[in-house]
Amino acid sequence: MNEPRTPPPHYGIAEQPPPADTTFVKQRFLDIAYATRSPAEKLDIYLPDSGDGPFSVIVAIHGGAFMGCDKADMQVLPMLESLKRGYAVVSINYRLSWEAKFPALVEDGKAAIRWIRANAWQYKLDPEKIAAWGGSAGGYLSTMLGTSAGIRGLEDLSLGNPDQPCHVQAVVAWFGPTNFLKMDEQLTASGLLPPPGFRHNEANSPESLLLGQTITEIPEKVRTANPETYIRPGAPPFLLQHGTKDPVVPVQQSIEFAAMLKQVLGEEMIVLELLEGAEHADVRFETPENVARVLDFLDIQLKNAR
Repeated sequence: MNEPRTPPPHYGIAEQPPPADTTFVKQRFLDIAYATRSPAEKLDIYLPDSGDGPFSVIVAIHGGAFMGCDKADMQVLPMLESLKRGYAVVSINYRLSWEAKFPALVEDGKAAIRWIRANAWQYKLDPEKIAAWGGSAGGYLSTMLGTSAGIRGLEDLSLGNPDQPCHVQAVVAWFGPTNFLKMDEQLTASGLLPPPGFRHNEANSPESLLLGQTITEIPEKVRTANPETYIRPGAPPFLLQHGTKDPVVPVQQSIEFAAMLKQVLGEEMIVLELLEGAEHADVRFETPENVARVLDFLDIQLKNAR
């Protein structure tokens, strides 16, 4: 079983989701270490009930303000719907901000991708068809995996399988931050700025705790943490979904990120969908209709993956 991961109290994780009941999945491989630097570096593998593979892979990345939640909590349930379409799901944990500062979580995400490729044959996984899908902090890490493959300083090959690449073939990001320093400004513009004590530019914000210092004091370091910094040709297709009334991660984050992606990758590579009136982690993201929409996108992208 998981070793306890008990973060310090924080408003960003005041209500963490309960564990998911995944006993309905017949083929499960739980708490596999993909690296040995930290007890956090573990993953769970879920395979379809039937078929010989190799199965396209969805890497499920949980949110939690960079400091909470778990690979086996309720956040994995939308991704597990993909088992019915013949996908494998690999749900990962990563070092949280109270254990290790940026770029540790990005290094862990890439180490997990390398592990999947190195061990694909054993678990009937297709190493050439891997998508990253997450919400909030998990959406952030998914976008980092999509934009920063091959960037020195964001990959620690000593975590294992250095001969394997860490790129992914598609990204699905739900309400993820992409430019930390703009968030309070954008929330103000939307009339959604939270009261003092809950703002992104403060010392106790999830982003400041991730980077180890108040983000307004370290703009260059913040730039190294922003997914938009690494946009360049060769990145995979993206599906970005965001609620228009998100009071935590402003909708402008996904709108501006999509525009930047389109400018470099082309219109056809990027899908931006705004859920009118939806808030952060809104239940509307997890409806059967929206999950089917995400899986339709992945069907197209991974069938075309090279």
